Amino acid sequence: MLTITRLDIEDARLLIAGAANKAREIGVPMCIAIVDESGNLIAFERMDGGKITSVTIAQDKAFTAAAARKATHEYNEKCVPGSLVFGIHTALGGRLCVVGGGLPISVDGEVVGGIGLSSGTPQQDMECAQAGIDHFHATRFQA
Repeated sequence: MLTITRLDIEDARLLIAGAANKAREIGVPMCIAIVDESGNLIAFERMDGGKITSVTIAQDKAFTAAAARKATHEYNEKCVPGSLVFGIHTALGGRLCVVGGGLPISVDGEVVGGIGLSSGTPQQDMECAQAGIDHFHATRFQA
């Protein structure tokens, strides 16, 4: 039998708050998705002004990060013509995302979910995703 550590809605709200704060700081309204360890959506926020196309992209980034247990930009680095990974972005009906902005969320070395952001540049999306994770860890696990 397995014991699974899973994010709850309060954890998801912390992750969204941290990411949204960073998005406001840089002036880019984002779509923010939080998924559990299986890639299933827990919470989503489209900030006022977040791009309509980014609703799905943010969710796919979070799904990829949780399900694959790796950041989406890591797939991007490998998903080039001639690489054995090239074409992975077409798997699962195109659900796997190789654009930066999806990060796995780990607790005690175990992936418990994923965060995906979209609406900025891939670098901005990555920065806001990391800010969400940093806020989550600082708030949830403060000494």
